[in-house]
Amino acid sequence: MEHKETEENAMKKYTDMSLQERQAEYAAVQAEYEKLKAMGLSLNMARGKPGKVQLDLVTPIFGLLTKPEDFVSDGIDVRNYGEVAGIPAARRLFADILGCKPEQVFVGGNASLQLMYDAVSKAFTNGLLHSEKPWCKLDKVKWICPAPGYDRHFKVTQSFGVEMITVPMTAGGPDMDMVEELVKDPAVKGMWNVPKYSNPEGVVYSDETIRRLAALKPAAPDFMLMWDNAYCIHEFDCDYVDFPDILSLCAENGNADMVYEFASTSKVTFPGAGVGVMAASEANIDYFSKLINIQTIGFDKINQLRHVKYLQDKAHTLALMKKHAAILAPKFHAVLDALDAEIAPLGIADYKRPVGGYFVSVDAMHGCAKRTLALCKEAGVVLTGAGASYPYGLDPQDHHLRIAPTYPSLAELDTACKLLCVCVRMATLETLLQA
Repeated sequence: MEHKETEENAMKKYTDMSLQERQAEYAAVQAEYEKLKAMGLSLNMARGKPGKVQLDLVTPIFGLLTKPEDFVSDGIDVRNYGEVAGIPAARRLFADILGCKPEQVFVGGNASLQLMYDAVSKAFTNGLLHSEKPWCKLDKVKWICPAPGYDRHFKVTQSFGVEMITVPMTAGGPDMDMVEELVKDPAVKGMWNVPKYSNPEGVVYSDETIRRLAALKPAAPDFMLMWDNAYCIHEFDCDYVDFPDILSLCAENGNADMVYEFASTSKVTFPGAGVGVMAASEANIDYFSKLINIQTIGFDKINQLRHVKYLQDKAHTLALMKKHAAILAPKFHAVLDALDAEIAPLGIADYKRPVGGYFVSVDAMHGCAKRTLALCKEAGVVLTGAGASYPYGLDPQDHHLRIAPTYPSLAELDTACKLLCVCVRMATLETLLQA
């Protein structure tokens, strides 16, 4: 950083500074901000997207199907109608990756989010296996939403008019005492989860949390434990960590039909041309296959087969993820190094150090998130909107920042990190000076 501050103030916490010191510090930080703003930056980091180098890495997948015989798998011509639950080879592949049985796997189109939406939608229009009536005929539907969480999850349930109940995240996952109390209400019909390298904090659910979730006894017989295992193989700073099979654990606790697991290849191959997957009990897979067969006679089986031939099995897929990790790790280190050098000594924010996933989560001083993001945007860097990681887009403390470092180049990221740190400092000083 080019910031010129006195030796006395260089490592002094902002809360320990006198009014005069804060004023001097603000003037210096503001000058640095104006220099960065004058660079004319234009960078959108609002979403966790693979960068071009990652996409180029996987592009050979498109050359795998060239001859007519290449399009036949298990005797099925994938160019034609059919196989609504996915071609058998794709179901076997994702069962291998997720650690379940092929019969428990539904392979859809390019997005797991579409399958999540479909699952909730079917609950409203048709009801689930154990529903007394479709949810659209209920007076009230409530949903447990661990937060900070994935904004798209919250938008799905909000779009159906569901009352979303915030449960705070801990170092080991959602506050389970609250969850176990909330599910006593029969109106509580579901719960969102990102159990491994959670979006956005990178939290890995503890064994105890997973055990308690699998053993839940909800008052609602059709309670949906939505298990979005989006980052199940997405380590970037450690070796692959095996993860419990939630389907087996729920079955052992008499809850076989309660859990719906989701995954995709959006960050393995392509976000725009990957494969989305749902895993559930065989009874649920059969039920949803019949319902979804009304809206489609089959998803893109050519793409499913393309992925089967390219990924082959879990071992080859993990080898590919090592190549992704080599690209991603330096980017995450760049963000964390900047925070360590420019933010941590000042005592103005807390942040997580993820080893997998796609985000870095920063908790700034209360009341500073919106201002920080506005300053970044004014200088040409767009980050995830304030409040996005909370139900209804409302961060009650206006403090959370979600950093998505994966898309920019390292050079762009270096500049963006400098700007972010300057903006956090400016917003914090403005808050302190107004106090």
